[in-house]
Order: sequence, then C-alpha cells, then structure tokens
Amino acid sequence: MTSPTLETELELVSSHGLVVCLDEVGRGAIAGPVVVAATVFRADSIHEIPPGLRDSKLIAESKRATVASLAADWLDHSVGEVSAEKIDEIGITWALKQAGLSAIEKLGNPQGAILLDGKHNWLEIDAAMTKIKADQQCAAVSAASIIAKHYRDQLMRDLHQLYPEYAWDSNKGYASEGHISAIREHGSTEIHRKTWLNRIINSDQTLF
Repeated sequence: MTSPTLETELELVSSHGLVVCLDEVGRGAIAGPVVVAATVFRADSIHEIPPGLRDSKLIAESKRATVASLAADWLDHSVGEVSAEKIDEIGITWALKQAGLSAIEKLGNPQGAILLDGKHNWLEIDAAMTKIKADQQCAAVSAASIIAKHYRDQLMRDLHQLYPEYAWDSNKGYASEGHISAIREHGSTEIHRKTWLNRIINSDQTLF
C-alpha cells in the first residue's frame, strides 16, 4: 500500500506560499452532520509525516484516535460541520460548501492554494483545485481526512448514547440494514436527514 507524500503540497507551497487541504466525511450518511476538516501546510511546516497516516478509510478504527491525534499535532487544523436539519434545508452540496468555508474561516482565512479531495469543486471557489485520491496520495489531505473522520465518529458515538436503538456507534449514521430496520420500527429522530429518509423508505430499490 502506497503511503501519502508531500509532493503536491510542496509544489503548491512553492507557488502559493501555503496550501489549505480539505476533506469531508458524512456526505452519504442518513443521520448526523456532514463534517469538513481543513489543514494548513506552510513552507515552514514539518516535513516528517506522522506514522500510520493515510486515507481515514484505510485506517483501522482501533487506530484512528491515535493517528488523528498525531495529525492534529502536526498541522494547524479546524473542523466545520452542518447539521442534518440544515442539510435538509439547503441540500448536501451547499452544506459541504458551508462546512468547508466554516473550517477555513476558523483558520483565519489563510491566503494560498486550496486543495480538495475528489474531482468536484464542492467549495465553489475558483482558486480551489481538486485531485482524485488526494486523501490517499497527499499527506496533508490525509491528515484532514482522519481528523474529520475521528471527529464525526466520536460525535455519532455520543449521539448513540441518546438513541441506542439506531446503533450509531457502529454504523455512524450510514444506511446499514439494521439502521433502516430501526427507523422502520421506531421512526426517525431530529438527527436524521428527513428528505433522504423519504427517498429511501418510500423507494422500491434494493438497498442491501
């Protein structure tokens, strides 16, 4: 498995002075917020990549807290989030943008390059550039990925204490078979994305 490098970040720093790297988590969930984490890599940032750092989806859950802590210690970072209720109101694309802009604002709106994981510029800023698999290939994006993942997972574990019947400690708000069954049995909560549930519950398509 190839580990992430700083090749892209160093190129952007040489031309822009710094690079803000963003990644999101929770885009496809049916409960809970969408979360965007941002990290800042500067010319004077430490070039030694924290051990174990890679795309959060490739890190075992038992190791995520440790790697997230290392990532948070490595680079300046922040987290933005948008609630399920707000996602229902404005849609997921606008919610991603709002969460991302919030994360950048919390960093003081640093001026430089902006790097997003994926192929879509959901931030809708002309200066933002996208890179497919940046969360796997670019270390500062990997750091944002694990920071966002750990933050949202902990939030969903906390919410599980309020609504244990939905098993958010394990499914983290995604549409697992058990989660859908619990919604059919108990109904939804204010943590659920109601517009998404309407499509799923009333759909004849097979989810699993």
